[in-house]
Formats: sequence, structure tokens, C-alpha cells
Amino acid sequence: MAQLLPLRQLFDATARTWVTFPTADAVGALRDERDVVWAHHPTTRNVPNLWRNTLLAWSVLRSRRPDLIVTTGAAVALPYFVLSRLFGAQTVYIEVYDRVDSPTLTARLCSPFTDLFAVQWPEQSALYRETSMIGPLL
Repeated sequence: MAQLLPLRQLFDATARTWVTFPTADAVGALRDERDVVWAHHPTTRNVPNLWRNTLLAWSVLRSRRPDLIVTTGAAVALPYFVLSRLFGAQTVYIEVYDRVDSPTLTARLCSPFTDLFAVQWPEQSALYRETSMIGPLL
């Protein structure tokens, strides 16, 4: 989530929804945001929370009908990316800045559902097909 904060001025505050985990830093950083949805944590290899987050994604996508979904790679992104096809939303996946030597699990799972796959370091381009280099966000 911290890597998305520098991008928030690109999106209309009245039309954006944040979906993240209710960690202390996220709660503080998003306290002035209008629309925040708290996802279920932990997500990595936690099937019950994957199911809960899939139901949450269905509800969020159905009620808000976003045009664009942007993530920096938390595992909660997978249900949103999969369901984005049903709701006609475009997807942007931004690979995390701190993984340059091997692909992340979330990137591998989300890439088939990604319209734009962005990386922050040149080394990451070699790990994935069809990437766009955007440079470091932090």
C-alpha cells in the first residue's frame, strides 16, 4: 500500500477505493481517505481468507464498478484481478520494489489477468514477459 500512496494524486479522491489490510500504518495513512475497505489477513496460503477476500472482492466490484484496479502485489489482489474480467475493469500490476531476484507468487498468479504489468527496477523486467518500466515509487 505504501508504494501506491505516491500515486494517489493521479486518481480522483471521490472515485477511488482503497482495499488493504488494517495494519497500523495503513490505518494511519488512509485515515483521511473517503472509501477504504479492510481485507482479511493473512492471505498467503490461507484458503479461508482467500475465500473471504473473494467474497469481499465480489461485493466491492459489484457496488463500485471500477474502471481500473491497481495493485502493488498483496495477495488480496488475486480475487480482484480474476473478477475484474466479469466487471470490465482494466488491471495494473506494479511489482514490489524489494523483490528483484525472483518473481513473487502474487505476480505469477495475477499476471494472466493483468492488462499492464509494471516493474520498478530493470532487473525485474527479466523475470516477467511484457513489462513496462516505471521506476521506483518510494
